[in-house]
This record gives sequence, structure tokens and C-alpha cells, in this order.
Amino acid sequence: MAWNEPGGSRGRDPWSGRNSGNDQGPPDLDELVRKLQDRLGGLLRGSGGGGGGGYTSGAQAGTLALALLVAIVIWMATGIYVVDQAERGVVLRFGILTATTLPGLRWHWPYPIESVQIVNTEQIRNVEIGYRSTNTGHQPMGSVPAEALMLTQDENIIDIKLAVQYRVKNAADFLYNVHDPAATLQQVTESSVREVIGKSKMDFVLTEGRGEIVDRARRLIQDTLDRYKAGIEVTTVNMQDAQPPEEVQSAFADAVKAREDEQRLKNEAETYSNDILPKARGAAARQLEEANGYRSRVIASAEGESNRFMKVLEQYQKSPEVTRARLYLESMESVLSNSAKVLIDTQGNNLLYLPLEQLMGQRADSRSEALAATAASLAPTDPAASTVTDSRGRNDLRSRGER
Repeated sequence: MAWNEPGGSRGRDPWSGRNSGNDQGPPDLDELVRKLQDRLGGLLRGSGGGGGGGYTSGAQAGTLALALLVAIVIWMATGIYVVDQAERGVVLRFGILTATTLPGLRWHWPYPIESVQIVNTEQIRNVEIGYRSTNTGHQPMGSVPAEALMLTQDENIIDIKLAVQYRVKNAADFLYNVHDPAATLQQVTESSVREVIGKSKMDFVLTEGRGEIVDRARRLIQDTLDRYKAGIEVTTVNMQDAQPPEEVQSAFADAVKAREDEQRLKNEAETYSNDILPKARGAAARQLEEANGYRSRVIASAEGESNRFMKVLEQYQKSPEVTRARLYLESMESVLSNSAKVLIDTQGNNLLYLPLEQLMGQRADSRSEALAATAASLAPTDPAASTVTDSRGRNDLRSRGER
């Protein structure tokens, strides 16, 4: 008779051999395993001998318990999982977030108590706006005008294509705060770029403003995702292309060419101006300096002549005859020094020797002296030196008159 049947040994536990009514503590695991082994061995031995029915029922119960224990061990083993270095594990207990596990060998309560989702937080993901580089099923490859065409501040339409790269910043937020993180990022990016483009002019976007547009769009995208707690960190925003719509590209190309020609002509004019103006300013400055030099020279010469005349007048008033003779001789000397003729007095010896070479050399020396005297007359004269010179000249005239 089985232990749990009516009239059986109800107070006896077949697994531990103890009185279940008096002993409330847990069974010893080692003893339980040993008894299971004994029961299994007895079952194998009794299958060939044809033992009693009660013994057969106990063997079946032992087999069932052993199978249940093995199933429990296998079920517990399914809770072991490994988190790689670039990953994070998100643990849910009955659908409620309980923890985020770090890299390493981990264990959780198996299904249906707990579940784990592994998220790679280092992988760089990509979202495309205005075009598709691959066929995603719902969007074919190529341009997507509904996303690419945007309106600028000056009411022009521009075709923009962007690629946004991002990674997971918070695994739990990435999985459960938004329904579809990639679609959310795509919509946030499109909205942010439209806002930035709507505050910028077309020429600025197409020329020097690309870097600023990308930077402003990235900051706006990240701020919006942080408000949503999407668990996404935007790493880079790349503007793949920015151009007018295809329907007006030819006209826009002509406008750009005209603008470039205008800038080229301006640059050429500035180059010519930079080449001519310095030369003209230099020539004007040179002429002014020459005029100032000529004025100074003429004034100095006039003052020198006036001073010399006053000195001569002073000496003439003192001795008119001597001064008159001196002036005559100096005038004749200055006139005859430039003449190639030789004047000979008829009174004298009949035999004359004329050293023409010496005479010509003396004439050249006299010319040099005349030039030096002219230069000295132009320079400021010292009254004392002029007096000494006049006295010497007066003495020379007197000596000549005595001869």
C-alpha cells in the first residue's frame, strides 16, 4: 500500500524516513540524493523480479522526483548569461525593470520570472535623412524628396542630405523610453534640421555656412533626445549634399557663375588698384621732394649771391679803384677761361714758346676752381671768412697794380 493512500503510512515520508508531523526542517540534500540513488537501484533490480505493487509505486515516484530535480537544475542553468565588454544587460522581473548589468558572467531567474536583453552600447549606428544608401523595404534606394526638400529663411527651397551617427548612451532608456529609437531619431533630426535651415539663408547654407549648420543641428538634436530620455548620444552629423532642387539647378548654376565672375572682376580691380596707387603715391612724393629741394637750392643760391654782393659793395665803398679792377679781372678770367683762343701781347720778345698742353691743363684747373667757387657761393657763407678772402683778393690786386 502506498504511503499516501487511505490506510497507509500517512505519518511517514518515503524520501527522508522521518516523521513529517514532528520534523518541520528541510531535508538533507546529501541524504535525499543518496535515497534517490537507492530507490533507482531498487527499481532497476525489481523490474526483473516482479516485486509487490507497493514497491513499484514507490519506485515510480522516485523516478518522477529525480526527473523533476534534473528539470529544475536545467531550468536554473538557463539563467546564466554573458555580457561582453561593449554590452549592457537589461533585466526585467515580471516585465518590470530591475537592474542593468555590467560586463561579465551573470545569472538571473529564468523565464518566466526574469528576462534579459543585451544591448551593444559601443556600436556606431547610422540614420539617413533625405536619401537612402540601401533598400530598407519601406524606402527604396536614392533620394527621398519628402525629407530632403526644405525651406530657407529667404523663401528658397533647398535639397539637403544628412547622415547622423549615434550610439546607445543608456541601455534601459534606449529599450523602453521610446517605441522605435531609430525612427524617433530620424524624425527629431528632420525636425531640427528644418528649424536650423528655416533660420538661415540659401547662400549661407550652400557656401560658408555648412559647418555652422551642422553644429547647430547636432546640438538641437541632442537636446531634444535628452528631453525624451531616449538613451541616445549623437556622435557626428555629416551633411552629404546641399543644393537647389533639380528643376532649378541650371538657373542656379548661372547665378553662381555670375556671382563668381563678379567676385573675380572685383579681385582684378583691387589688384590693379593696389599696383597703381602705390606707384602714383610714390611719384607724387618724389615730385614734392624734388620741388622742395629745388626751392631750397634756389633760395640758398639767391641768399648767397645777395650776401656776396653785399660783401663786394662793402669793399667797393672802402676802395672803389681796387674793387673795380678786381671785378674786371675776375670777369675777364671767367670769360677767357672758357675760350680756346690764346691772346699774345705784341710788345715783347719775338721768340715765343707756348706750352699748349700746360695751358689747356691750367684751363681745366681753372674750370674746376670756378665750379668749386660756384658751389661755395651757394652754401651759407661765414662773414669772417669772407672778410679774410676779400682782404687777400685786395692785397693781390694791390700787388698787381704795383707791378
